[in-house]
Parts: sequence; C-alpha cells; structure tokens
Amino acid sequence: MNFLSTFVTFKNLHEVRRLCHWGPIIALSVIAICSTMAILDSIIWYWPLDTTGGSINFIMLINWTVLILYNYFNAMFVGPGYIPLGWKPENQQDTQYLQYCRGCQGYKAPRSHHCRKCNRCVMKMDHHCPWINNCCGHLNHAYFTSFLLLAPLGCSHAAIIFIMTMYTQLYERISFGWSTVRIDMSAVRQFQPLMPFSVPAFAATLFALGLALGTTIAVGMLFVIQMKVILRNKTSIESWIEEKAKDRIQHYQTGEEFIFPYDLGSRWLNFKQVFTWSGTPRGDGIVWPVHPKCHQHTLTIEQLKQKADKRVRSVQYQAVEDYNGACCPLSKGLQTFFRTPCTEEPRIPLCKGDTILATRGTKWWMYGDKVLSEEQLRAGERIRGWFPRRCVEKCHYDTAASDTTSDKKVN
Repeated sequence: MNFLSTFVTFKNLHEVRRLCHWGPIIALSVIAICSTMAILDSIIWYWPLDTTGGSINFIMLINWTVLILYNYFNAMFVGPGYIPLGWKPENQQDTQYLQYCRGCQGYKAPRSHHCRKCNRCVMKMDHHCPWINNCCGHLNHAYFTSFLLLAPLGCSHAAIIFIMTMYTQLYERISFGWSTVRIDMSAVRQFQPLMPFSVPAFAATLFALGLALGTTIAVGMLFVIQMKVILRNKTSIESWIEEKAKDRIQHYQTGEEFIFPYDLGSRWLNFKQVFTWSGTPRGDGIVWPVHPKCHQHTLTIEQLKQKADKRVRSVQYQAVEDYNGACCPLSKGLQTFFRTPCTEEPRIPLCKGDTILATRGTKWWMYGDKVLSEEQLRAGERIRGWFPRRCVEKCHYDTAASDTTSDKKVN
C-alpha cells in the first residue's frame, strides 16, 4: 500500500526525481531488456497456450518481473526513514549520550547516521545505494534485500529461456562434421515459429543472456552480504564501530567486554526485526530491542568515546601495494572485485608508502583520507575515498595527523 500511495496520492511527487540518476536508469534498463527478451523468447521457445508447462513458465516470468519492480520501487520511494529535523529525546538527560547533527539541527537517535547525499539523518543507516538513488535503512531494508533475492532468481529463469531458445532455434540450422561446422542462419525450419528468430534476434538474445548472468552473479553476491548483516542485526557502519571499539579496549587494556547491543542472540530473532508479514519492520526507528547486558545508548556511548579518543577516531594505515583507483580491481583478488562498495563515493589511487587515515570500512575495503603534504593542505586539497584493505597495513597512530582531519568521522 505504501508503494501505491506514493503514486496514487502524489504526496511524494518530488521523489520521482530519484529516477533521474544513472543508477536507476541502468538498473531499470537491465530489468526491461531481460524481461522483454525473456517474454519474446518464451513465445518462440515454449508457446504458453499450447501446454500447461508453457503457461506456468510464462506466468512465472511475468511474476518475477512484477515482484522485482515492486520491491525495487518500494526500496527507492518508501525510503529508509529519516529522523525528524530538530529531534530531541524525550528524556533530556539522554542528550549526553547522543551526538548532535549540525545539518539536521537535532540529535542523532541510536543507530542513525547522517547521509551526505540525502542530507538527512537516516534511521539504522547501512549505506547509500546508487542503484536505488537512496539510502538503505530501517524502513526499506526488507524491500531492498527482497529485490536482491528476486533479481538473481528472475535473471536465472530468463537465462534458462535464452539458452533453450538459442539451442532449439539453432539445433536444426547447425551441421556438425568431423572437420567443419556450418551455421546457416537463413535455413527454413519445417515448422515456422510464431515469431521469426533472425540474426538480430540471436544477437539480442545473446546480449540479454550476458546481462542476466552478470546480474545473477553480482546481485547474488550483494544478497549474501545483506543477509549476513541482517542475521547479525548489524549494519556495515556498526561493524566498523565495533572493530574500533575492540581495538580501543585492546590498546588501553581496560579489561571491559564490548557486547554489540543489537544482536539479540538468535539469527531468527534478528531476521524478524527486518522481515515481517506486513512488510513494515518492527520498531519506530528510534527505540530498539537490545541485548540483556546492554541498554539503548551502549553503542552511542562507544561512539562518543571514539570521538573523544583521537587515537581511534581515525586509524592510520600505510600502503604496501600500488592501487590505480579502479572501481572493481580484479588484480586485487576475487573477493575484492565482487565486494566492491556499492556507493558513488570515489576510489583513491595509492602508491606504496602512502599514509591513509581510515575512518570506516568493510572486510575487504576501507574508506579514509590520504595524508597530504603541508603544501597540499594549505592549497585546500583533500583526497578521500575507498581503497582495498589488502593494499594497506595498520601502523602507529599519529595524533597530530588526526588533529588536521578532526572533521573526519563516521556520520
């Protein structure tokens, strides 16, 4: 109903502008090409009105398209949910545990972070996704993950149709010999199909097959990553906060035990926090169920500790491998290639020996600022972006360098 009300009542007409972006244009183009070619090829290969199997195949194909578009547009237009501008907790004493957002002129609720692209504090922000031109957060996490599941399934079905269509249409046109292979694309079949399978149709089917297989692999990997996050009830930003918390405890030998507060101890319980029968996730995006040994502000207090501690505000790394700044560097390993951050933020080239102050990261990639010379700093230069984790090694902490980049922190 949220999806329908977005368009029927036109309350969010300005949100339609999200479609005018390279991410949705590419995503919708891939969906349109694969769906259209699969429908046309299914008519050639398995005419739906002749057999029960053909009817089921055609209905499933239409079903994939509808479900994919439904979840895609919901992820885009329903949005992640935003903290109200100027928000304050009901208990004024809780403000000492919260960070203040100058952009939104209010406090950041637990698990919320400020998105520079959306220019709002996002509820349970995971990341800003360019493919939906919106953030992935509290309200649209289920829709986004469902889209990541349905897209590979639909593309796999379409790929089977493409392969079977090319096989059946070319089978009688290909003559195999001991030394030669002759392909006659103009040969006439004994039974003419409802639609001709010409050379352009073959080329279009082959192109759609490549898109379908590529989407299945790439989006399937993203689905696995998102499911790992959901089953731990943890976002990618919170994973970095947890990593820095353990590093802080180890460095100062405080003896304290850091427990991630939002992991409820059961994958099923964590799963139900996102996926519900109604489609609306549990909670209001401000108050969250927590581990018995934690409270609502356990993680925000840890963030304040890290903010006050210049040593862990940004972690210093030194480049041990050259990196040319490619978005998907195959030379850095398959995991780095397939798990490249799904974001519009830039990549920064590295040369061996460069120093970087990392402010956040994932298992395979890190985000931070390259330490520049004094002349570059005076000129106002700043080099900030993502780089492969395998290209750097952690080194000593430079408090002075951290002072020059005190505004670099995880929003």
